[in-house]
Amino acid sequence: MSDIPPQPYIYEGADPMDEPRRTAKSTASSVFETLSRAGNALTEAFDNAKKPGMPLSVLSNVAREAPLASLLAAFLLGVAVSRRR
Repeated sequence: MSDIPPQPYIYEGADPMDEPRRTAKSTASSVFETLSRAGNALTEAFDNAKKPGMPLSVLSNVAREAPLASLLAAFLLGVAVSRRR
Protein backbone atom coordinates (compact mmCIF):
# COMPACT_ATOMS: atom_id res chain seq x y z
CA MET A 1 0.00 0.00 0.00
CA SER A 2 1.08 3.55 -0.49
CA ASP A 3 1.65 6.01 2.30
CA ILE A 4 -0.09 8.86 0.52
CA PRO A 5 -2.94 10.32 2.62
CA PRO A 6 -6.34 10.56 0.91
CA GLN A 7 -7.34 13.90 -0.55
CA PRO A 8 -9.91 15.88 1.45
CA TYR A 9 -13.43 16.00 0.07
CA ILE A 10 -14.00 19.17 -1.90
CA TYR A 11 -17.59 20.35 -2.28
CA GLU A 12 -17.96 21.98 -5.66
CA GLY A 13 -21.61 22.95 -5.48
CA ALA A 14 -23.17 26.16 -4.23
CA ASP A 15 -23.07 26.90 -0.53
CA PRO A 16 -26.34 25.95 1.12
CA MET A 17 -28.45 28.88 2.27
CA ASP A 18 -28.74 29.46 5.96
CA GLU A 19 -32.28 28.78 7.09
CA PRO A 20 -33.81 31.53 9.19
CA ARG A 21 -33.75 30.73 12.86
CA ARG A 22 -37.08 30.09 14.43
CA THR A 23 -37.79 31.77 17.69
CA ALA A 24 -40.04 30.34 20.35
CA LYS A 25 -42.56 33.09 19.61
CA SER A 26 -42.78 32.30 15.90
CA THR A 27 -43.00 28.57 16.57
CA ALA A 28 -45.73 29.06 19.17
CA SER A 29 -47.69 31.35 16.89
CA SER A 30 -47.48 28.88 14.00
CA VAL A 31 -48.63 26.03 16.27
CA PHE A 32 -51.48 28.19 17.56
CA GLU A 33 -52.46 29.11 14.00
CA THR A 34 -52.45 25.47 12.91
CA LEU A 35 -54.52 24.38 15.91
CA SER A 36 -56.97 27.23 15.30
CA ARG A 37 -57.46 26.15 11.70
CA ALA A 38 -57.96 22.53 12.79
CA GLY A 39 -60.47 23.59 15.44
CA ASN A 40 -62.38 25.71 12.94
CA ALA A 41 -62.47 22.81 10.49
CA LEU A 42 -63.83 20.46 13.19
CA THR A 43 -66.44 22.98 14.27
CA GLU A 44 -67.55 23.39 10.67
CA ALA A 45 -67.72 19.61 10.19
CA PHE A 46 -69.87 19.18 13.33
CA ASP A 47 -72.14 22.03 12.28
CA ASN A 48 -72.62 20.43 8.87
CA ALA A 49 -73.28 17.02 10.46
CA LYS A 50 -75.95 18.50 12.75
CA LYS A 51 -78.05 19.79 9.85
CA PRO A 52 -81.39 17.99 9.41
CA GLY A 53 -81.06 14.69 7.59
CA MET A 54 -77.34 14.38 8.25
CA PRO A 55 -75.96 11.44 10.28
CA LEU A 56 -75.32 13.30 13.54
CA SER A 57 -78.81 14.77 13.47
CA VAL A 58 -80.39 11.37 12.84
CA LEU A 59 -78.31 9.78 15.61
CA SER A 60 -79.23 12.44 18.14
CA ASN A 61 -82.92 12.14 17.25
CA VAL A 62 -82.84 8.35 17.66
CA ALA A 63 -81.03 8.64 21.00
CA ARG A 64 -83.53 11.24 22.17
CA GLU A 65 -86.55 9.14 21.21
CA ALA A 66 -85.32 5.74 22.44
CA PRO A 67 -82.41 6.13 24.87
CA LEU A 68 -82.48 2.55 26.18
CA ALA A 69 -82.53 1.04 22.70
CA SER A 70 -79.62 3.30 21.69
CA LEU A 71 -77.69 2.29 24.78
CA LEU A 72 -78.27 -1.39 24.02
CA ALA A 73 -77.15 -0.94 20.41
CA ALA A 74 -73.99 0.89 21.51
CA PHE A 75 -73.24 -1.84 24.06
CA LEU A 76 -73.69 -4.64 21.53
CA LEU A 77 -71.53 -2.79 19.01
CA GLY A 78 -68.81 -2.37 21.66
CA VAL A 79 -68.96 -6.07 22.53
CA ALA A 80 -68.71 -7.05 18.86
CA VAL A 81 -65.74 -4.76 18.26
CA SER A 82 -63.91 -5.84 21.41
CA ARG A 83 -64.30 -9.56 20.61
CA ARG A 84 -62.73 -9.09 17.20
CA ARG A 85 -59.47 -8.03 18.76
